[in-house]
Amino acid sequence: QLQLVESGGGLVQPGGSLRLSCAASGFTLDYYAIGWFRQAPGKEREGVSCISSSGVSTEYAEFVKGRFTISRDNAKNTFYLQMNDLKPGDTAVYYCAVGVPTVQTQCLTRRYELWGQGTQVTVSS
Repeated sequence: QLQLVESGGGLVQPGGSLRLSCAASGFTLDYYAIGWFRQAPGKEREGVSCISSSGVSTEYAEFVKGRFTISRDNAKNTFYLQMNDLKPGDTAVYYCAVGVPTVQTQCLTRRYELWGQGTQVTVSS
């Protein structure tokens, strides 16, 4: 019954914005690492952004730095990816993920135990 349910994807014009949501059920997000990943057609999955299980560090891939913001709302058991200034290269299926507490400090490369179903983001004029 542990689930991550994603929403917020869709079609947006270049320069536009979307906010992706990832709602956790069956467990409480507190103290888990959270991350967003994406997979574009014909490409491997890549890390977008994450917050470590300690909550101390936040990471962004270079290709989204300054445009995307990751956040969490523990009261709602939900975390988010605010995506601004979207570009056609951002077109991908976006996945949220959760990882158990670990001493690992770099969260974009760590293992994640639970994944959302994916939500399509298409950036096109």
